Amino acid sequence: MLDSVTEWVADVVDALGYVGVAFLIALENLFPPIPSEIVLPLAGFVAGQGRAHLVGMVVAATIGSLVGAWALYGIAAAIGPERLRAIVERWGRVLRLSPDDLDKAENWFDKRSGTAVLIGRCVPLIRSLVSIPAGFRRMPILRFSLFTLLGSLTWNSALVGAGYALGDRWEQVGEYVGYLQYVVIAVVLVALGWFAWNRFGPGRQDDDSESADDRPVAHR
Repeated sequence: MLDSVTEWVADVVDALGYVGVAFLIALENLFPPIPSEIVLPLAGFVAGQGRAHLVGMVVAATIGSLVGAWALYGIAAAIGPERLRAIVERWGRVLRLSPDDLDKAENWFDKRSGTAVLIGRCVPLIRSLVSIPAGFRRMPILRFSLFTLLGSLTWNSALVGAGYALGDRWEQVGEYVGYLQYVVIAVVLVALGWFAWNRFGPGRQDDDSESADDRPVAHR
């Protein structure tokens, strides 16, 4: 499947050049099976062959990143914090999520939204997803765009430049990014394990039982 995706990406870039790169990177934000670690190094390889300008490929990719990020931001903003809160209030008990937990998460993001978007745009697997909390919190669009631009420009320059430097070996970039993805997955799994232990572990269950026993009993 990956070979088929690579072939299709190569055909699009060959046929459309800068427009194709911008289109693919915008689509990558919404459809993760199109990985940027294929599109961007390939764009660098094409530039290295003299069929495009290196800076032009970086600019095209960054425009595509902005368009894709805006799309995800818009979808999340349309859902809005009110609907998200209603979902948590209705179904949060299943995951032991409360409106207070949501308040804490929202406050954390509001204080660090710029840093979260900037760094998130440089981290595999999180690059696209960081637009979702920004949309839910309706982060000011100019601020969101600025940090998305800076983070995306960093990521795109690194991968396009690597493809340019490696030439025929541009596909090796995907291998190195794959190693980084494994690290991110490991961190996410540890975080999920920590969350599950704190929410569903024996100690938490005992605390819930004690809290229930301490509640006042209504007398008739």
